[in-house]
Amino acid sequence: MNQTVRVGLMGLGTVGTGVVRIIQGHQQDLQNQTGLSIEVRRILVQDTDKERSISIEKELITTDAMELVASPDIDVVVEVIGGIHPAKEFILQALENGKHIVTANKDLMALHGAEILKKAQEKSCDVFYEASVAGGIPILRALVEGFSSDRITKMMGIVNGTTNFIMTKMSQEGADYAEVLKEAQELGYAEADPTADVEGHDAARKMAILSTLGFHVDMRLEDVDSRGISRVSAEDISYAKKLGYEIKLLGIAKRDDNLIEVSVQPTLIHKSHPLASVNGVFNAVYVYGEAVGETMFYGPGAGELPTATAVVSDLVTVVKNMKLGVNGRGSVAPYQEKYLKTDEQIVSKYFLRLIVDDKRGVLAQITRILAEHDVSLEQVIQQPYRGGREAEIIMVTHQATRRNIVNVEKELDKLDSVLQVKSLYRVEGGEEE
Repeated sequence: MNQTVRVGLMGLGTVGTGVVRIIQGHQQDLQNQTGLSIEVRRILVQDTDKERSISIEKELITTDAMELVASPDIDVVVEVIGGIHPAKEFILQALENGKHIVTANKDLMALHGAEILKKAQEKSCDVFYEASVAGGIPILRALVEGFSSDRITKMMGIVNGTTNFIMTKMSQEGADYAEVLKEAQELGYAEADPTADVEGHDAARKMAILSTLGFHVDMRLEDVDSRGISRVSAEDISYAKKLGYEIKLLGIAKRDDNLIEVSVQPTLIHKSHPLASVNGVFNAVYVYGEAVGETMFYGPGAGELPTATAVVSDLVTVVKNMKLGVNGRGSVAPYQEKYLKTDEQIVSKYFLRLIVDDKRGVLAQITRILAEHDVSLEQVIQQPYRGGREAEIIMVTHQATRRNIVNVEKELDKLDSVLQVKSLYRVEGGEEE
């Protein structure tokens, strides 16, 4: 066997630069771990004249992607260019040519992961994508290897650092959403167009990947019910805290028997739950296994070196597999049928915040509607609203079906005495959990 594993790197942005830094700077450690040397032999870039923060030999640089994926001098292709196209075509062609794949591309794996893994099985190639979810946290390897003898029943995660930074600042400082979003953009945590983060799209892609691996089904992005944080107010967070909760953008994947639900939404998480204390740009994934019970994985969710560390860790796994001659056995395509829960089968507690006329009998009208739809209350707060003739009613329900809660919201909207259903969020933790 060749004593040097030859890497073709596609992309030399933030993560790609970090990958080169680690491979160059940790060569002795990598060789001790694998028994082989690892060298970057080709790097795909768009602009060959661009100034880089690291020194790269000119002969390594190429603008021809197909030359890289077809080269007999490349054993492993590391893809960090991002996006769906042409990354998908590059990866599939590399697999066709017998190259192993390491990628950080969450968009691609969320949308086309099953197809890519199937091709990898056909060609006996490895495909690893640890860096696509939660940066430097080794959650995907834990799902595939650490839980291989267990059955995962639930995963809850804070998997987007931008939204967690915003929610943390709003909680700790009482600031408004727009104010904190602007600060996140100034600090570089949020993009100029923050839609993918704040509307939950980024987290939904990651939850599709987690549930595909955790539940062994072909979970598609369109199967994830996603909702962002742009409508969460400082008042919502304040009332949640009074009731013993924090609000986080949570990804939730749950399996009961063979029925699955996957969502991303602002969620009240009880202050006693470990996820409630995950703050700033950090990520965390909480996993429930039938045998192991409850475990949590916590760490930085983004950045050059945390993400690049996950990429190189996957690369080391590929190299070890090459040495053992077991490539292609770790990439398991989904093999179970997918059965998604209906709204009648999704059960949770809920937080409701209403603006109502401050007069006698209103609460009785509301509780009657709740009772008609089999929804009971765990906690209730009522107080004047902004000093006028209106009041706020804040409620946390007991366990209820999503269908019943949707019907309750529709009925409350019809009540003349209910001026506005201000907020409706899922609740996790506390009693009945």
